[in-house]
Amino acid sequence: MTDASLSERPDKRESAAMKPEVFLPDDYRPAEDEPFMNDRQLEYFRRKLIIWKQELLEQSSETIENLQDSARNVPDLADRASEETDRALELRTRDRQRKLVAKIDAALRRIENGEYGYCEMTGEPISLKRLDARPIATMTLEAQERHERREKVHRDD
Repeated sequence: MTDASLSERPDKRESAAMKPEVFLPDDYRPAEDEPFMNDRQLEYFRRKLIIWKQELLEQSSETIENLQDSARNVPDLADRASEETDRALELRTRDRQRKLVAKIDAALRRIENGEYGYCEMTGEPISLKRLDARPIATMTLEAQERHERREKVHRDD
């Protein structure tokens, strides 16, 4: 992070308890022509992340219920194998969702800390289009590509 990019950032955000609620119209979308990571943009992404997290937690509850319902003893070997495959897939999906919830929580913490929307590698603003598509993004597209290329090079060694 450069000193210049740090000085352009807004000061650390007030705690959620102290901050007044930000009004957001239903059709609000962050725009490039407004100040980057202003209160409306932060509120937009905060709400988007919270809704996404709630959806994942609801799906998780359904997964647990489905696994409990399917825990019956199936006498046919083919049916049992099929059910075990389904259970393994459900558990893998659940694990992926758990990791995603952790990333959402980290993004919410970055909003509270005033670090959201800035690349953790370069300190540059992450594009609004990228954040809208992937609100848990921690790097600009360019930094992410460089990171993945380095990762691939080291993996091939």
